Amino acid sequence: MVDRIEAIAAKYAEAWPAWGYRKIAALMRADGYEVTNSSVQRALRRRGLLLPQGFRADRKSWAVLRRRVFHDPPTERNRVWQTDFSEFETAHGGIWRISAVIDYVTKYCLSITDTPTGRGRDAVHCVRLAVEEATRVLNLADLRLDRGEMDVLDAEDTIIGRAPAPIALVSDNGPCYRGKDFQTLFTGHDPVLRHIRTRIKSPQTNGVIERFFGTLKYEHLFRGYIGDGDALDMEAHRFRIIYNTIRPHQALADRTPKQAYLDAQSLPKT
Repeated sequence: MVDRIEAIAAKYAEAWPAWGYRKIAALMRADGYEVTNSSVQRALRRRGLLLPQGFRADRKSWAVLRRRVFHDPPTERNRVWQTDFSEFETAHGGIWRISAVIDYVTKYCLSITDTPTGRGRDAVHCVRLAVEEATRVLNLADLRLDRGEMDVLDAEDTIIGRAPAPIALVSDNGPCYRGKDFQTLFTGHDPVLRHIRTRIKSPQTNGVIERFFGTLKYEHLFRGYIGDGDALDMEAHRFRIIYNTIRPHQALADRTPKQAYLDAQSLPKT
């Protein structure tokens, strides 16, 4: 089998040089090739195209920490979103702030923006784009039609019923998330979102979005020339498409985030 697939696997690896052999194998299977992870690994080793051992090894530690965030982790889309800012310095355009919103379970990147500032209104704009995207891609009139439920407790903490639950939007404790501008997202008698801030000095509790930014930079932005803010905006949105619709995820049974997000049952059965 290795002889038969070697040249094909090499083409995939050259097209996606930041991906390991497991992702290459998953992408080949999605395209109709009958390959195993081990056969692709051997084929790429022959060509000298295997990523060095330990490449981005911190991802494993992030995954372990991320599982500790929730005592009862969600298994469906639109139960928990994460948002954050990450800085990026362009060659000629100074330092920009990339903001994104990620669905916790499916890893679907709902929105991404880049701005010269990381203020509350910049964060609000990114979150509102995420709500619009979720509503659009699910073909809903109102995102409240796709949400979970929460327990209703009495004064003695006894469960007395169930009620619709807003989407939990997790952020860190940055000033942009503590100000009045950001809190406008959570007003009204039936808000779409509720705000949860991570513990101070505990960035791992926002691990999905942190990992996304690492993937964006190491697999895409650091591999090219980003001259200014316009170029950064174009490449960030280009990567969002790749990440959501092409790049397979092992945690999603080698599906893409968009495939997982559109599934009624988001997490694969084990």
